[in-house]
Amino acid sequence: MPSPSSAVPVSVRRVPRGLWRDREFRRFWVGQTASQLGEQTALTVLPLFAVLTLHAGAGQLGLLRAVGQAPVLFLSLFVGAWVDGWRTRTVMVVTDAGRTLVLGATAAAGLLGLFGLPALFVATFAVGALSVFFDVAYQASLVRLVERDQLLQGNSALEGSRSAAQIGGPALGGALVSLLSAPVAAASGASFFALSFLSIRRITRTEPVPERSARPSRVGRRIREGLRFVTGDPSLRTVCLASAAFQFSFAAVMTVYLLHLPRGLHLSGTTVGLTLAATGPGALLGSMLAARLPGRFGYGVVLVTAAALGDGAFLCVPALHGSSVATVSVLLAVNFVFGAAGQLVNVTVMAVRQAVTPDGMQGRVAATITFVGMGTAPLGSLLGGLLATEWGLRTSLLVAAAAMMASPVVMALSPLARLGRALPSVRALPSAAASSWTTRTGS
Repeated sequence: MPSPSSAVPVSVRRVPRGLWRDREFRRFWVGQTASQLGEQTALTVLPLFAVLTLHAGAGQLGLLRAVGQAPVLFLSLFVGAWVDGWRTRTVMVVTDAGRTLVLGATAAAGLLGLFGLPALFVATFAVGALSVFFDVAYQASLVRLVERDQLLQGNSALEGSRSAAQIGGPALGGALVSLLSAPVAAASGASFFALSFLSIRRITRTEPVPERSARPSRVGRRIREGLRFVTGDPSLRTVCLASAAFQFSFAAVMTVYLLHLPRGLHLSGTTVGLTLAATGPGALLGSMLAARLPGRFGYGVVLVTAAALGDGAFLCVPALHGSSVATVSVLLAVNFVFGAAGQLVNVTVMAVRQAVTPDGMQGRVAATITFVGMGTAPLGSLLGGLLATEWGLRTSLLVAAAAMMASPVVMALSPLARLGRALPSVRALPSAAASSWTTRTGS
């Protein structure tokens, strides 16, 4: 079975034409953009509301973030096996509707004076669980919507929309919590999910989806097939390990970071939102660079360099003091660099993953990588809260930021670093997995 590095490459230098002229792709893009904007707003609103309004401590904030990330650990593998047998757009529409209802109910509870920490924990868990379904489905959906030579361009567009969400979401969420109220901020997130629902629901193109054979395999077997496929591929295996190292340490960093900005550096909620929003313009730049740099310098070189640059930027934050213009400027620069480098890594990794994965395995591979990577985030959030309580904000932030450098080290020591300037071809399915699924076309 060939590995990605030895497979016959597929050129990515030719820019696919007509993708933005495709009405169905535009609908998909608008829906995904709105969904990401709603998610980014919610991710900012809920922790800031806990810190600024409910006066949550470090341990409570760490637990809140862990609750929101726990669905990734508990649901990802099952969702991946399940999504591979369904129309991905149906999954996205249903989860958008669910998140609209959850945040709408949260806003109503807040307006009635019932929005306390218990309600916040419930809402955070529900949004996190539904987001697992949406994220796995949308990653698998692109392969069913566009041609394979359009994957890099399509992923660049989708990640660019995520950049726009990172610009608007934190700034909007922080401003609404600070200037108005948490219920209004929650309602804004619900409106974005509703827009995503309406846009994706309008997609009419026939979607090819895997169909179970006469003797379909059980969920457990399909999960094991996905795990074996990922562990059997050197590049995908490295993506899992690097993602796990990054997500664990980044979750710890963000738990301490969200406490350090308002309490250590004495920044207002609006300023916190604006500094976090600087990730967005950087990510937009990273999305544009991702369409060019891998084909020029090589996928491996781009991945390792961008990961080291982006993760290393956070090492500057513990040295900052006070809420001066200089401090805010450095925070803006750190978040910009992190956003650009991180987005460059995200787009490049996703293109490699989708290129080597057969259509009938896309959901399970995406879910497996999400499970291994994001599954460590709840532990990182809890650790961040514990470190902040025991060691203080500044020391904890330095230790957690240094730990983020493990991710580029893992990639640099792996076959992933040796990928060239062209995408590898699809890796063949194991015979057992191939016999479990066929392909059919469904509307």
